Amino acid sequence: MKVFISVDIEGITGVTSWSETEMSSQDYRQFAEQMTKETVAACEGAVAMGAKEIFVKDAHDSARNIDITKLPRCAKLSRGWTSCPDSMVAGLDETFDAAVFIGYHSAAGTDGSPLAHTMNLGNCYMKVNGEYASEFTINSYLAARYNVPVVFLSGDKALCEAAKKLNSGIETAAVKEGDGGATVSINPDYACQLIKEGVIAGLKHIDECRIEIPEKFDVEIYYKEHTEAKRASYFPGVQQTGPHSVRYTAKDVLEFATTRMFIL
Repeated sequence: MKVFISVDIEGITGVTSWSETEMSSQDYRQFAEQMTKETVAACEGAVAMGAKEIFVKDAHDSARNIDITKLPRCAKLSRGWTSCPDSMVAGLDETFDAAVFIGYHSAAGTDGSPLAHTMNLGNCYMKVNGEYASEFTINSYLAARYNVPVVFLSGDKALCEAAKKLNSGIETAAVKEGDGGATVSINPDYACQLIKEGVIAGLKHIDECRIEIPEKFDVEIYYKEHTEAKRASYFPGVQQTGPHSVRYTAKDVLEFATTRMFIL
């Protein structure tokens, strides 16, 4: 079995403030360590189910957060960014049996986390086919493009609940819950236990986690700065619909993700 693991930090247990996600901050180290622990827990779950190859994509900010010395020997770690449309799932292809997302967070435009955002802090929301789109949404469709099901997700409670609407078979572990500008988190060691158990459970019913790819992607982005909407409008196929907003329609996942890469 070959398993792909994409890891972000805003949905890691305990993370509440932006300073806890920034490498230059004194608050960062504790949560980078927990990010590593939760990644290791996911790896342990995969190994328990017979995984012989694990590919871990560090998918937060600099993409240089996870301690490679803690990973099992069967795991490879991708650090830094490949500058391709696959972004947070770069390295994924048709050879993988399943994907796992760790430390993910609620979408921009929603209130499930104090750190809710989609890809960056320059937008108020992104909608795909009329629904608020999270990084989970984007990356799930990218995985589906390779026919790879996402079998497990950890992060905030609201995202875990939203994920079930797209992928009814997915296993989730809500390691915290957003409450305005606060979070309420479970014990970090217990979070790791739930992640390991959840990955094991998800890998037991991989086929139940397959999703359908939409026939087309109608995308709307609302930027915080009006200048970003004007700039994006010059990309082929993108139309400005208001001072802060643009929209475009993509015929498939690759076109959807490629356009997003250049305008968001």
